[in-house]
Amino acid sequence: MVDKSEKFSALVRLGFFSRAILYSVLGLIALTSAGRISRGTNGIFEAIDDFPLGTAILWLMVVGLIAYALFRFASTAFDIENHGSDTTGWAHRIGHAGSAIGHLALAFSAYEFAISGRSDSGSAQEAASGILAIQFGGAVLGLLGIAFLVAAAFQARKGLTGSFMNRISSQAPRQTRLIGGIGYVARAVVFLVIGWSLVKVGFLSGGSHQVKTLGDSVASLAGQEIVFTLVAIGLLAFGLFSLVLARYRIIPDLGVHGKVPHFRA
Repeated sequence: MVDKSEKFSALVRLGFFSRAILYSVLGLIALTSAGRISRGTNGIFEAIDDFPLGTAILWLMVVGLIAYALFRFASTAFDIENHGSDTTGWAHRIGHAGSAIGHLALAFSAYEFAISGRSDSGSAQEAASGILAIQFGGAVLGLLGIAFLVAAAFQARKGLTGSFMNRISSQAPRQTRLIGGIGYVARAVVFLVIGWSLVKVGFLSGGSHQVKTLGDSVASLAGQEIVFTLVAIGLLAFGLFSLVLARYRIIPDLGVHGKVPHFRA
């Protein structure tokens, strides 16, 4: 019989696997398909929809991205990864909250794309920006933007210091440190673009159409050729890194009462 900790771990690993698909596809289309990357979030899901069993993969990603978002919300609310409650700890946890909301928006986009199909694929961008812009007020969007900016700083720090290796099994491939470092720095750039777009909408009277999701933030860098190429390569690396995490990430166990997880050292 599978216990609750194993179910929790399986869902989190599915989340990392879904993230691996998302970032790998994003990096590939950024490097190979100018037309698709110009479509931002829609381009990602169009590419996935072209895969064999593409619709099934989209549904798998819906479940996985929601699971990953809930994992990050749990990190914020219950500190399941022992970041602590000091200023630095709360900065990490608030950054996780921003990541959770961003991945919920992507899950909603995948859901909208899966049920509507290619004929209505323009809804993916509206879905992603809508869950951010319609459900929250301007000030909350601005605060969410700050959370993304904080997360961007920590992503860059992780990439440069390699601190993320503390949460990965020693059995992981030896190239994990290099691939993860490159990926985190690239992801920091993307989070910076997303965060700044939310700050502008929330505090500087920007329109909701200016909210940038994952694909749109990468597309917005297309005019800066060297930066765009490096970020695209980095995001592809982050996709491969997420695949490693799906297998080797150390996942918190559920507590003795089966509710709040605790970090397994």
